[in-house]
Amino acid sequence: MTDKLPAVLPTEADEARFWALIERAWAQLDPAANEARHALARRDPESDEGDLEAVEEHREEFLEHLRALCDGMTSAELTDLDRVLERKLYEIDREDIHEHTDGSDDGFLYCRGFIVALGREFYAAVVANPAVAVLDAELEEMCYFFDHLHHERFGEYAETGSGISRESTTNAAGWA
Repeated sequence: MTDKLPAVLPTEADEARFWALIERAWAQLDPAANEARHALARRDPESDEGDLEAVEEHREEFLEHLRALCDGMTSAELTDLDRVLERKLYEIDREDIHEHTDGSDDGFLYCRGFIVALGREFYAAVVANPAVAVLDAELEEMCYFFDHLHHERFGEYAETGSGISRESTTNAAGWA
């Protein structure tokens, strides 16, 4: 019988660095896009749809800035960031959030990528009230961003050691 290794969890420092990178990438964009992103988190989902278009049209530029901010990072640093991303995607793999984003298994993963990419404020707002999530708003590239960057730079995918999956419906606690 083999002993299973304990899951590796993200540290508070890794999580803080992760959210700071997201914020720095958005801060480099058009201020109107950044404000629209914050407004989505603060809006009343019952009466205000927010300016999703202002956010969506800057997704690629956001990813370019995020990539540039990761220049020079080590394998361990990218793995740590991927572990945080994986955990954040897993934590919002919930049926109540899916009800407000829709999508197939892959589509729901991409919607969760969008939620994470909009930053800590939006993420926390969706966790607290899934109705804040935006129907069919997706950012597929975010879902494996650090893992793919690790592969490009080091020739292998990051091994997070977390024992979880970012794929949809794998968080048993989030699904009835």
